[in-house]
Amino acid sequence: MTSKEIRKDFPIFNDNKISYLDSAATSQKPKCVIDEVKKYYEEVNSNPHRGTYSLSMEATNRYEEARQKVADFIGCDDSSLIIFSKNATESLNLVANSYGLDNVNEDDEIVISIMEHHSNLVPWQNVARIKKAKLNYLYINDKYEITEDEIKSKITSNTKIVAITYVSNVLGVIVDVKEIIDYAHSQGAVVVLDASQSISHMKLDVKQLDADFVIFSGHKMFSPMGVGVLYGKRQLLNKMRPFLMGGDMIEYVYEQDATFAKLPNKFEAGTQNVGAVIGLGKAVDYMQQLGYETISNIEKELMDYMVMKLSNLDFITMYLPADISKHTSVLSFNIKGIHPHDVSSILDSFNVCIRAGNHCAQPLLRHLGLDSTCRASISIYNTKEDIDKLAEALQATYDKFKKYLK
Repeated sequence: MTSKEIRKDFPIFNDNKISYLDSAATSQKPKCVIDEVKKYYEEVNSNPHRGTYSLSMEATNRYEEARQKVADFIGCDDSSLIIFSKNATESLNLVANSYGLDNVNEDDEIVISIMEHHSNLVPWQNVARIKKAKLNYLYINDKYEITEDEIKSKITSNTKIVAITYVSNVLGVIVDVKEIIDYAHSQGAVVVLDASQSISHMKLDVKQLDADFVIFSGHKMFSPMGVGVLYGKRQLLNKMRPFLMGGDMIEYVYEQDATFAKLPNKFEAGTQNVGAVIGLGKAVDYMQQLGYETISNIEKELMDYMVMKLSNLDFITMYLPADISKHTSVLSFNIKGIHPHDVSSILDSFNVCIRAGNHCAQPLLRHLGLDSTCRASISIYNTKEDIDKLAEALQATYDKFKKYLK
């Protein structure tokens, strides 16, 4: 399939002339996912796991079927290791609070990369502060790579947790996470992998990667907002205390004590966003129908085209890794002398949607000597016409400002 054919699956583009280049923030939703959520609320709406009547049991079946789909999708052979949350941020906080606070002690080390989204940075700052541990960073070189020397000098026998992104949401860099995971394990550390920016672009196999925890959000992979995923190894999840307390995560409750349900219920307190979970299951179906090979081919062609088009604009500075084979989906750039927020606002008048700011990665931008950037991010529904519109709008923006520039 071509991106133009795929675009027809997404209702937002039917009568809307926008060029949507902000899929790194959230993806658009195909009609099959929207219809699946609508069908749930029209035909099955009930609370899973609570009732013995047929409607509730059907809601339970749909909910658990979605869990199984997610497990199969990421190569997990036990669906009880799949925990649903409201987003990747909550999943990361769950691991930081339920595992980190109980397993990190004074003078221990936590290692993260300078490329982390705040959601995989601030929770570890909090753990380090509370437990009086050290928070160390893996820095990138001028090619935007984490070198082997950096890995081996920062991850030591004192490191208890390594939390790493698979793909940078600012630079689009694909991190060699397998090398980091293997070395971290050799030093006795547990690895938390943030796959939020990779999941819609690259196949994820939790057994092959061997990360201890893997986290991503549904809304970046064509499902509704309001559902995130946490995968964890059984021996770790079983030992962890619950992050949230309440209904459906308990076994028995007494006046002064309680016992907790088995996995995965132990970490799913209260009524979940069932419609979003079912929508996630349908999004998995949609992605599997397309296949990652099709997704990769479409997105590579589009990204190569975007790099070429923006390279022709001599007033643009792009932030790209030296090795383009380790880059996907995201292109950050600036117009020399023009603030990214101004660029984004003017592009909106041309119906071109990009992101501007620090992209919830302030330490990375400071490391790069930047305050903010423009960011264009692609998905399977984008076309070369979208990128042509972007280039034309950038030229028009520069033309508006150039007489004021030195």
